[in-house]
Amino acid sequence: MGQSERLGVGGYVVTCRKTSAEVRIGVAINDLDLEQWEAYEDLITDSLWLLGPRANHGMHTSEYWGNFVPQIPYQAMRRFTRRGELVIDPFAGLGTTLIEAQRLGRFAIGVELVPQVAKRARELLDLEENPYGVQTEILIGDSTDLETVERVRETMARWGFSSAQLLIMHPPYHDIIRFSEDPRDLSNAPTEEAFYEAFARVVANFAPLLEPGRFLVLVIGDKYARGEWIPLGFRTMERVLGYGFRLKSLCVKDIQENRGKRGRYHLWRYRALKGNFYIFKHEYIMFFERTR
Repeated sequence: MGQSERLGVGGYVVTCRKTSAEVRIGVAINDLDLEQWEAYEDLITDSLWLLGPRANHGMHTSEYWGNFVPQIPYQAMRRFTRRGELVIDPFAGLGTTLIEAQRLGRFAIGVELVPQVAKRARELLDLEENPYGVQTEILIGDSTDLETVERVRETMARWGFSSAQLLIMHPPYHDIIRFSEDPRDLSNAPTEEAFYEAFARVVANFAPLLEPGRFLVLVIGDKYARGEWIPLGFRTMERVLGYGFRLKSLCVKDIQENRGKRGRYHLWRYRALKGNFYIFKHEYIMFFERTR
């Protein structure tokens, strides 16, 4: 995946073969024309994201608990990738990232632990439009396992990629929602520390796949446990920083009424007043740049 450059040297024409990394030096990591920057009204540049209801265009569906909103991968891919590049999602779920990648002309690989969820994601992807003819793959596997990462590498190699240009991670918020009975599922981690250890293994496994200078996006919220606010967001942030990343931005996104609280706002408001706490109405979108 190199690029040729013709240089005049002492009256001769020499053709040099440049590596992908060399080609990208000085090249923007997105398709935006900054001479027309005012035209990109749909792109968010503030740290407060008031996204409103979950977008439902294409084959995006809210049928799965814990699915994140398509607006997030849309924003991330538009800002930090170019058409034809590769996006990887180690917590694919019903394929929100992959569906949006296919719509935007990005290749994408997702890993999902639960076979029936992965099967449903593949069905949705097959029904989604593919205007740019890109490829998407959803692998059934455990993202904490190095064997799974090798399967991702094999898919990358088959498509001609030596590295990915974006990682998007939307892990379980520990045990807030149990996604399966599988003990390898991060939502079944027996302790908070076990959750962080498993999450760190995923970062350690997938960080080497990301091209230096490119971005990892972490979407996560906090939780309550026995009346105490547990800052999952900041504690997972510290784990990412330990694997060759620097924090570029920390954005706060509004949470719309979820299934657990739907139609019960007044009850939760009463509980908050009685229990001396505040109701979760936000989660974090963290943008990390790989430095090594």
